[in-house]
Amino acid sequence: MTTARATVLGRVRDALALAPAAGTEVPRAYRTGRTLPDDECLALFTDRLVDYKARVRTTTADRTAEVVADVLTGLEARRIGVPPGLDPQWLTAYDGEVQQDSADIPAPTLGGLDGVVTASAVSCAETGTIFLDGSPDQGRRALSLVPDLHVCVVDLSTVEVGVPEAVARLVPERPTTLISGPSATSDIELERVEGVHGPRTLVVVIRTDV
Repeated sequence: MTTARATVLGRVRDALALAPAAGTEVPRAYRTGRTLPDDECLALFTDRLVDYKARVRTTTADRTAEVVADVLTGLEARRIGVPPGLDPQWLTAYDGEVQQDSADIPAPTLGGLDGVVTASAVSCAETGTIFLDGSPDQGRRALSLVPDLHVCVVDLSTVEVGVPEAVARLVPERPTTLISGPSATSDIELERVEGVHGPRTLVVVIRTDV
């Protein structure tokens, strides 16, 4: 009697026998090299972020600490987590409790934080997407997914127009997290539910002169 396992494996072998001997080269003639003046790039990026229901604050680099503190205080975030490489100057105006994250902290306990503050690697204005790559100022994936609030600092100089331009700035070997607005999904009746797969609130602090 032929088992289901034998049938499946037989079909796999047949498919492999029919497959081309050499791999197929995938054309990658993506449209690249697009640029926009800073003001237009900022406007496009902001429009996309707001459309995704993210909150946006713009600031200059010398006011980063003031704006971050204002955001956290306004959202009543009294206990926050930060990646180990985050610039400590960004939190000098914040008077709440700051917990530095590490791999030794169990991910489920991050749910006890009111929020998290991270930097970012690169962003795409056209899609309103922020890329985190696990660098020391961005931390592990769990840190930006478990807490209900994510305050992400983005330098305008790291915002590219399109996806190909943004991806080209990433290091392929690094773990990449893509963020397009706060976490949300829809049930069978298309009712929007937020905070299911990540933070319910995303605040993007864009530093326009960096």
